[in-house]
Amino acid sequence: METTAVSSTAASTTPVAHDRPIDKRLVIVVRADPVICGHSVEARNLAETALERGFEEVRIVTWPIEQLQKSGLPLKPLDSVLAYSPGIFVERPEPIGDYKVIDGRHLAGITGRLIELFTDGVPTVCLSLYLSPHTLAVTDAVRAARGTGLPVNVTTIAEAVGSDVTNVVRTAVDAGRFGAAAHILSSYLSQDHCVAVSQYTRELIIAESALVDAQHGTRYAAQCRDRVSISYPAIDADSYLDLDESVLVDVLAARGLQPGSYILFLSRLTAAKGVDDLMAGYALSASSQNKILVIAGRGPQEQNLRDLAAQNPFADRIHFLTDVGDAEKPYLMAGCAAFVLPSKPRPEFVETFGIALAEKMLAGGGPVITTLTGGIGEAVGDHAIIVPVEDPRAIASAIDHALLETSDDERTDWAARARAYAMQFDRRVVFDRMFSLTTHTTGAAAAARD
Repeated sequence: METTAVSSTAASTTPVAHDRPIDKRLVIVVRADPVICGHSVEARNLAETALERGFEEVRIVTWPIEQLQKSGLPLKPLDSVLAYSPGIFVERPEPIGDYKVIDGRHLAGITGRLIELFTDGVPTVCLSLYLSPHTLAVTDAVRAARGTGLPVNVTTIAEAVGSDVTNVVRTAVDAGRFGAAAHILSSYLSQDHCVAVSQYTRELIIAESALVDAQHGTRYAAQCRDRVSISYPAIDADSYLDLDESVLVDVLAARGLQPGSYILFLSRLTAAKGVDDLMAGYALSASSQNKILVIAGRGPQEQNLRDLAAQNPFADRIHFLTDVGDAEKPYLMAGCAAFVLPSKPRPEFVETFGIALAEKMLAGGGPVITTLTGGIGEAVGDHAIIVPVEDPRAIASAIDHALLETSDDERTDWAARARAYAMQFDRRVVFDRMFSLTTHTTGAAAAARD
């Protein structure tokens, strides 16, 4: 199990010379830890499961820490990142080229390392999470690897989350820049297997592809409809189940909390997460009299939200936690009286699944309160209290219903049903479903390449 906090690299970053042949390797190209995002969590969970399922080696190819720190992405505290199991190697290739290579140095490092992995004779499955730039890098690496004339035995899977499509394809369509949209969609469809993290995401990809088709006479939407399947995000359910009650009490006490004493938000601090609506709803609720509100996470809106909290009539009861590590998270979730994530659609981001919601349902504790933005309905099923977007009064009513009008037996039953539903997202279930794709090849990817 992954139980140890580690350095900024989170695992070996040096290619290893093998003293015996490797018959099965998984390569994952992703924004890995310490980035706070669903894909970094999923990469870790799939990597750990790969070892259990007979892969002899997993290599996570990702970005240098200093580059991530410059990017503006929300990052976990480096000393809170858990270690990977032996056999998982995190590689952060150094950039290739000097200042004359204006914006491709780091991508050249990643692509070059992938070419090396694809031509070293080891049978490899390569999974790219987030189409731009990771699937683009894999596409280039596969083409270059085959061009070397060396033996190449690689099967590729590309997973789209949704924002990777809206960030590039929709922007390109709106700007009339066909080439950028074609680059993403053609690279995606050139992979052996194409998956999306939710039905919502799949429909989004098809809809955006149809816009490109309508403008340029291409056939991307039909290909996506035929080839894109759904693979929900992989969650390490074991980390959330059967939590020790004494450890729970100690973890919460270290934060000045007690089980059931607080309402919790735990996610990235961005405008789309609806924290402003939550704080306004909290102030309107009767529960604000005896429950504190804990806002846990990091992100670009942190200071704005702190300023907004300072103006709240219950400012002294709103607590921000920006250093929550992976090991602490399940206990914070399990100990809360209610978990509220009132996500709302924004031009820059729409919740395409809602990993934190599924994690909370696995952890137990108080009810989940959320919206039906994007793919959230797929994450929670019928096991959450649903409120309209941007409706603080509805949030207040939902909080009071969950905390003041629901019996202990009802809450226990609700939590049990929610956990049973969320078990479909356990990393082993998701891994087996995804990698069953690699047992056969349809030839569609080869046709798309031709």
